[in-house]
Amino acid sequence: MRKMLLAVLALFALPAQAADPLPRAAPESLGFSPERLARIRTTMEGELARNQLPGAVVAIARRGRLAYYEAFGHLDGARTQPMPLDAIFPIASMTKPLTGVALMTLLEEGRLAIGDPVSRFFPQLANRTVAQDGNPQNTVPAARPITLMDLARHTSGITYGGRGTTPLHRLYPASSGSSSREFDTNGLIAKLASLPLLYQPGTVWDYSLSIDVLGAVVEQVTEQRLGEVMRDRIFRPLNMVDSGFLVSEAQRPRYATPLPQDPATRQPQSVEMGLTAPRYECGGGCAVSTAGDYIRFAQMLLNRGELDGQRILSPASVAEMTRDHMFPGIQNNLTGTEGNMVNWGFGLTVAVRREGGSAMLGHPGMYSWNGAYGTAMWVDPRAELAVVFMAATPGLLRQYYRRVINALVYQAIVD
Repeated sequence: MRKMLLAVLALFALPAQAADPLPRAAPESLGFSPERLARIRTTMEGELARNQLPGAVVAIARRGRLAYYEAFGHLDGARTQPMPLDAIFPIASMTKPLTGVALMTLLEEGRLAIGDPVSRFFPQLANRTVAQDGNPQNTVPAARPITLMDLARHTSGITYGGRGTTPLHRLYPASSGSSSREFDTNGLIAKLASLPLLYQPGTVWDYSLSIDVLGAVVEQVTEQRLGEVMRDRIFRPLNMVDSGFLVSEAQRPRYATPLPQDPATRQPQSVEMGLTAPRYECGGGCAVSTAGDYIRFAQMLLNRGELDGQRILSPASVAEMTRDHMFPGIQNNLTGTEGNMVNWGFGLTVAVRREGGSAMLGHPGMYSWNGAYGTAMWVDPRAELAVVFMAATPGLLRQYYRRVINALVYQAIVD
């Protein structure tokens, strides 16, 4: 009797499993080999056994149906709680495509144009100067204004302070996360207005605080916080119930945390993004989400702007957002940020694969962006495919897992 009671109690202690975010279908009906899909679990369990990560959640959709939705390992770095499907992850730079969609909704309403100078919204950012060779004491006037296009594709000349060693880099905030703890929106704009640019606008792709400025533009136009804009225009229509900029007390038991030490370097690691409210809701990297929520967002993009009868963007807007805007003459430093993205360009807040070979499997026209804490997503229109990978791996292994999950998904497609 006692053993039976314990078994019943253990059953009720298991985490409740989330509802499917999209309609399920048999993998073979979507062109997948079930035996080959099983390699995902085999690989993840091998990584878990080697203590390389605490756990992960993988969502794969094809032809509008969910082919794979599985959780592995543990929610917490101490490995005491099973990973639930609806685990909440800090998605870092996977916030950027959300900001891109928010921007495009305003474009569709005629409230801005992608070629607008940012000084239309923030006059402080007019009349920029450019530091020569990263020396803020040696500047020249900017040849032209920064546009919203420049912000959306990281060609503004703004930079991340943590991504270089010049004297100018030392003056910039290190990241979206650090800037959101130090500044409110007005403070961020004032800080950037006080600094020269690293490059002439429109000449060099350089990963940067540009999308944070883009989020500030969205706030300026709507007179709302960025999280409120995303809630009204993206999260509620798409039923993304666990996405936002602050984890509530009720959600905290589902917040994923990394191993206490980076397995590759043995250095301590921790992530707390989303557990306290940022001073400004940074469009470049402060949101949290789940694999289920984000696969719905990705499927909306794959559907050319619509999901379950809710139209977020027109097909033309999605096409413009997800085409390569890295025109000839722009220096492409993308592989310095994402080493896997050989032969990729950049659209409006997403990277876009070009014709020719690449270090990742997939097709020209696929688009993606990932998060520094271990999350990844991509959409491959030619394969009718959307994939979300969520793990708490803020260290060096995050690039490795992006390559692994990419290969495991495509090797399972047989039709």
